[in-house]
Amino acid sequence: MQKCVLDSRLAVCFLELIMFRIFFGLLFAVVVPVSGEESRPNLLLFIADDMTYTDLGCYGNPDVKTPNVDRLAAEGLKFNRCYNSAPTCSPLRQSLYSGLYPVRNGAHPNHSQVYDGVKSIPHYLKPLGYRVGIVGKRHEAPAEAFPFEFLGGSHGDGGKTPDGEDLPLKAAKEFIYRDNEQPWCLVVASNQPHTPWSRGNASDYPPERLTVPPYLVDTLETREGMSRYYAEITYMDGQVGEVMKIINNAGQSDRTAFLWLSEQGSQLPFGKWTCYDTGIHAAAVMRWPNTIQAGKETDALVSYVDVVPTFIEMAGGTPHDEDLDGRSFLPVLKGQRDIHHEAVFAMHTTRGIYHGSEAFGIRAATNGDWLYIRNLHPHIAFENMVTDRGREYHSWKEVESSFARDRVSLYQRRPEEELFFLPDDPWCLENRAGEVEGRILSSKLDAWMKQQGDLGDATERDAENRQPEYKPWSKKGRY
Repeated sequence: MQKCVLDSRLAVCFLELIMFRIFFGLLFAVVVPVSGEESRPNLLLFIADDMTYTDLGCYGNPDVKTPNVDRLAAEGLKFNRCYNSAPTCSPLRQSLYSGLYPVRNGAHPNHSQVYDGVKSIPHYLKPLGYRVGIVGKRHEAPAEAFPFEFLGGSHGDGGKTPDGEDLPLKAAKEFIYRDNEQPWCLVVASNQPHTPWSRGNASDYPPERLTVPPYLVDTLETREGMSRYYAEITYMDGQVGEVMKIINNAGQSDRTAFLWLSEQGSQLPFGKWTCYDTGIHAAAVMRWPNTIQAGKETDALVSYVDVVPTFIEMAGGTPHDEDLDGRSFLPVLKGQRDIHHEAVFAMHTTRGIYHGSEAFGIRAATNGDWLYIRNLHPHIAFENMVTDRGREYHSWKEVESSFARDRVSLYQRRPEEELFFLPDDPWCLENRAGEVEGRILSSKLDAWMKQQGDLGDATERDAENRQPEYKPWSKKGRY
């Protein structure tokens, strides 16, 4: 009799245990898609290196072949008005990863470092449950401000390392495949198409067949430079295709948001190291299946400083606006808004760069239509790698035309203020300084500089104090 009672009680307990597990199993099944890992995308950020935004098929270039980036655009969203924060690698990347403009984070010159205590993508996403890695180029410091899981690669390759060694995508594949449950964020930082333009097949781009854009002087050297540069763009596009294939083969395409950025302009004149539109305007495309409608474009004005808060919100967090200069453009991605910023800003510091002027500071503001540029040292000649050893630029000096003479002169001797109406003049050829739109943007620029703690000339003169004596990016594979 006692055994029967005991057996009955055990049966009831066993039944209660089963019901308990079923109840919480159902509860868990309801909760996870809403707030768990499955509701948050993997985040892939691919950065090209020194590439003008117009030099893509999907951005209207008639010559360059970029089938993989074009595919991302066709399957996602193309940004028509995306701007970087600085037209040089180190300030741009440290701003992109921190969500802060360069002066505020401390890394306004090239080869610089942020202030102690500055946070970056890993600080924000790891507490939200993400693995955060980077493969390829590193150009940020100090290490504790950018605690990525470093998967290997090098800062530059010059075409001298074995193909792919500077961007070991096998390590990226292992990172992506490592855990199919935990969401991840991976930065793929290519070294292309940064000079010396030695990757890819330049024979695919016969110089005599290329279309020289209106802001460049048409010389043989210009065309030969474009040929090698375009070949590296196509090489970089192949890397994009490899990453897309890895994600697809891992079965993670549908839950991976893929953001591709062009970085700053190329090392042809009037690109990198300048705040003209060809220096700070960026190409940006993003594919996010089931969220971003395919084949769309947006004129929303966004900045690189917006990427961090956008990723935080996509990952299920809440970005604190007071801690960041950027603002999440998630509503733009979801098609809920087509307006983001009223104005965005950029700056360049020439002091401390290779072959740079003693001081030549540039600040810029744009509302997407008008671009206002303030040259802080118009009495000083602008100097950099282009003026020191740029074959294309120096070939312009031999051309007997007023256009060539004007372009050579303007590159090094610039007025205090420049203003361009981009819908009619995307190449920034007609300075309309003095018009009312310039005064409006000048006022916005003043307010931004004050908010950033940017003292103009004093900030420029202090640039070298922001560069560490030991530059870890110069050591291959070490950070």
